[in-house]
Amino acid sequence: MKLTCLRLLMVSVLATLLTMSSADLQYDFYNSSCPNAETTIRNVVYSQIDANPSVAAALIRLLFHDCFVRGCDASILLDPSSANPSPEKSVIPLAQAGYQAVDQIKAAVEAVCPGKVSCADIIAFAARDSVNKSAGFSYAVPAGRRDGSVSTDFSLLTNMPSPSFGIADLVGSFKRKNLDVDDLVTLSGAHTIGVSHCSSFTNRLYPSVDPAMDAGYAADLKVPCPAPPGRGVPDNLVNNSAVITTPMTFDNQFYKNALARRVLFTSDAALMTRNDTVAKVTENAADLAAWKVRFAASMVKMGNIEVLTGTQGQVRKYCRAIGS
Repeated sequence: MKLTCLRLLMVSVLATLLTMSSADLQYDFYNSSCPNAETTIRNVVYSQIDANPSVAAALIRLLFHDCFVRGCDASILLDPSSANPSPEKSVIPLAQAGYQAVDQIKAAVEAVCPGKVSCADIIAFAARDSVNKSAGFSYAVPAGRRDGSVSTDFSLLTNMPSPSFGIADLVGSFKRKNLDVDDLVTLSGAHTIGVSHCSSFTNRLYPSVDPAMDAGYAADLKVPCPAPPGRGVPDNLVNNSAVITTPMTFDNQFYKNALARRVLFTSDAALMTRNDTVAKVTENAADLAAWKVRFAASMVKMGNIEVLTGTQGQVRKYCRAIGS
């Protein structure tokens, strides 16, 4: 019975994947203009992750940050300039390994197909390939995104869900991007890999431990995070996963951690404060295969947020600068 239900879920989700892309995004978009685009991107992503496993989490997170702010238009990649000293990147600098990986991918693609593949599509493909490399499953990604020319710190601050959000704010922020509660819980599973700065969660440790956090886990976290960062206290990095032996394994461990009250952020713990989200966390913790199917669908859905297509935007030659 469980296998039959999973098959039905997979059929339903796969059917949705074929129809959910926006009117102008297309599967196999580069078949004619750059037939080796996806293979080239995948090869570079795999080599980058082999050299530095943290790249996988960085590239997956990059898609989330890009799409939630002004849509999936590669605005997160733009460096500060004299014309725009405070782009999105200046507020929340993501792992440099992710930005450097995109630079390598773009250079490789430009070498085989100059001026054809947008940085926005590279982010979407690279996130998919990172999932495949670190979790062992893949999915089709529609393409045709164009690169935007606007990137401001204000846009990030007003659009990006905060790790301090409670459940109402989380649901609201996802709803504004046409993502639902299922997407919220499903995409939160990405927090099973990667690292975070102590400053993102020390509000749960000091001045007193959040009662929603396992006391033993809190004691463990206080070792690398002895006090709130500042005044000479370093902002150290901590593995996102409570299972420290496999911090780069991308699976459904996040949900098991959530049930055990061993997650870092207020926003993670918030998933355990509402009956419907608790039920979804429990489902995903119990069924890795079903979560993989849901995660693929939610990643494609997120990749459709407010995209630029057709004659909108541009295709940057160099992802860090407008008009390059």
